[in-house]
Amino acid sequence: CRATQVAILNANYMAQRLRPHYPILYTGLSGLVAHECIVDLRALTKETGVSVDDVAKRLMDYGFHAPTMSFPVAGTLMIEPTESEDLGEIERFCDAMIAIREEIEQVGKGVWPVDDNPLSNAPHTVSCLVGDWTSPYDRRLGAFPSKEVAHGDRYWPPVRRIDGAYGDRNLVCSCPSVEELASS
Repeated sequence: CRATQVAILNANYMAQRLRPHYPILYTGLSGLVAHECIVDLRALTKETGVSVDDVAKRLMDYGFHAPTMSFPVAGTLMIEPTESEDLGEIERFCDAMIAIREEIEQVGKGVWPVDDNPLSNAPHTVSCLVGDWTSPYDRRLGAFPSKEVAHGDRYWPPVRRIDGAYGDRNLVCSCPSVEELASS
């Protein structure tokens, strides 16, 4: 099927672009991946303290929804480009991941502290950017991490970080009851 071929081609293109910057898991003998590209952040987390959550949240500043986190392997991002992703969008995503890798490097070198950098503070909301600024990086880097973001539509998340583990364990369902659904 053509859709499957294009999805596999897209995943392999991303894997090749990202391989010089991140370890890629589950490659075959030829170095190719299937329909997904799994980026391994475990060693970087151990070396720098930057977590998979930090990278996922920073992707929001670049205008991307985070890929699947920590599945099938904890500490990884599973990127599954579909057949509908055009080359421009794939390039923009890869450019964002490469720029994020450079930010991780700055944390690793001690330029930015592990608890106060563009990654640990992501996503950057309007209120955090226009308020008092004490972070060691320019607020413009938080708001507009790339030229594409600065010159395009920027999604502004309404909140910064939530306690995901707490939310997973303490789900508050706001769905109608079965009875309410049956009567409607």
